[in-house]
Amino acid sequence: MTKQKSRDKNLQNVAKDLADSPVNSHQAQQFQQQTNDHRHQDALNHDVE
Repeated sequence: MTKQKSRDKNLQNVAKDLADSPVNSHQAQQFQQQTNDHRHQDALNHDVE
């Protein structure tokens, strides 16, 4: 499957997330924690005025 250069960042992230399938529950938890950490940091960055 060829990769398209899409301008839809959300679609790119979803495709990237689907490509990363966890092997076990620990790895799945690590992926989820990384997502949560990124969201938390993004929220902190947006609070700065």
